[in-house]
Amino acid sequence: MAKPFFRLQKFLRRTQFLLFFLTAAYLMTGSLLLLQRARVALPQGPRAPGPLQTLPVAAVALGVGLLDSRALHDPRVSPELLLGVDMLQSPLTRPRPGPRWLRSRNSELRQLRRRWFHHFMSDSQGPPALGPEAPRPAIHSRGTYVGCFSDDGHERTLKGAVFYDLRKMTVSHCQDACAERSYVYAGLEAGAECYCGNRLPATSVGLEECSHECKGEKGSVCGAVDRLSVYRVDELQPGSRKRRTATYRGCFRLPDNITHAFPSSLIQANVTVETCSGFCSQKEFPLAILRGWECYCAYPTPQFNLRDAMDNSLCGQDPEAQKLAEYCEVYQTPVQDTRCTDRRFLPNKSKVFVALSSFPGAGNTWARHLIEHATGFYTGSYYFDGTLYNKGFKGEKDHWRSRRTICVKTHESGRREIEMFDSAILLIRNPYRSLVAEFNRKCAGHLGYAADRNWKSKEWPDFVNSYASWWSSHVLDWLKYGKRLLVVHYEELRRSLVPTLREMVAFLNVSVSEERLLCVENNKEGSFRRRGRRSHDPEPFTPEMKDLINGYIRTVDKALRDHNWTGLPREYVPR
Repeated sequence: MAKPFFRLQKFLRRTQFLLFFLTAAYLMTGSLLLLQRARVALPQGPRAPGPLQTLPVAAVALGVGLLDSRALHDPRVSPELLLGVDMLQSPLTRPRPGPRWLRSRNSELRQLRRRWFHHFMSDSQGPPALGPEAPRPAIHSRGTYVGCFSDDGHERTLKGAVFYDLRKMTVSHCQDACAERSYVYAGLEAGAECYCGNRLPATSVGLEECSHECKGEKGSVCGAVDRLSVYRVDELQPGSRKRRTATYRGCFRLPDNITHAFPSSLIQANVTVETCSGFCSQKEFPLAILRGWECYCAYPTPQFNLRDAMDNSLCGQDPEAQKLAEYCEVYQTPVQDTRCTDRRFLPNKSKVFVALSSFPGAGNTWARHLIEHATGFYTGSYYFDGTLYNKGFKGEKDHWRSRRTICVKTHESGRREIEMFDSAILLIRNPYRSLVAEFNRKCAGHLGYAADRNWKSKEWPDFVNSYASWWSSHVLDWLKYGKRLLVVHYEELRRSLVPTLREMVAFLNVSVSEERLLCVENNKEGSFRRRGRRSHDPEPFTPEMKDLINGYIRTVDKALRDHNWTGLPREYVPR
């Protein structure tokens, strides 16, 4: 009996070793295929090292599209620097069962970090070789090709609206976006960037210097690195959105020195709002001012800051009578205030690693928009969101540990994640508003609203039960482990934008002029605010949900006071 048992035991041992070696061989084969795929995806031609090549990025991660392929050209990048990089999930991985709101927070945050970034793998950096098949100006576009212009100065050549699209940028797409905002010129750069403006320098560069192909339109020229292919916008494409019109800002008292406050003017009989707005838009002024038959163009300034509106009846007089009055009608033109649109990466790596931390739905993206335009420097992100990158947040594509951005967006909490930063701006918003905003984003994206079926399903109560405690623990963790904090309340930032923003900028150790802060205030909404309202807005919180959230509000309010901060705003705390 012992002999057969011994043979069976020997056979099982051999089978164990055989399975072990087969598994190891399978894994090694898969790794080799992955590395081979990464090598094939890289551009073959040599390229001079760029500023991004010194960043700590993982060469292996490039094989799955997590990081920018430019980093592989730098021989100085070593595995010891490759920290904090998550591998993408295999597309064959089975989704977890159960409601998606019950996934662990760490898993969800990792997914935010991965989202969209695998699309960037196709972003080749070197310009195609010039020759008979080189890209040419788009023949079928409605605009007229003006030429190739340099864009490597301290200030941008076209200072107006800007957006990117790493996958689908076309000449028509850029033209329509600029035409909608009443700009005359649309400029495309590096194959994926679109800039708008109404003024061009007197001289251009050679056409051959604009050699990049549009990402979404093969054969069409879309500039190059620091080169703009500029088209004159003649009219909107069929099916595009209508041009934006002037927005009424109110009735205001005229400043003491009109000539100094209003740099440009137009005086003609029967001048209309449309005429005045078009005149000022062409000159890239954000404000059009009407007084009788007089049209003035201006920027917001300390002498004319648009904060003390008068009664509208004072501006509703007959044009002849209004011409002699001390009041004027002010309209916002479709063009941006260009005094604060120039942004760049930090010239030197920051010595202080600053976080812009908030719970999801607390207005972090909006705060980044304000900080970028106030300081003139890009902000980074822990999560690499391609949607935000396409809307102009160029720091999204930069590695979050590069220290080339003025601060880094994060929703992380926990001691290890917090102590990585030297200081932080902690942005807090009313949890009722934050939960609704984040639920809308999860269901309908950054600018959409969740459908009624989402609110009525089990997803909403599951979401509240999971996320309400996170709102509380996020603040408590940062108060406990944060080394140097500035607490900012979202509601206070909306009410008193310039004073609160001035405090945030000072915390970041950047000095800005009052004119630049007024420019930010004039451009305060940016591209990431939900427009309009839902058709109906029922109360989404049940009494049980309110009891839960109110308990967390009291806990956070007490913690803030215990750490010598003012408590939560009055509208947070239940009465």
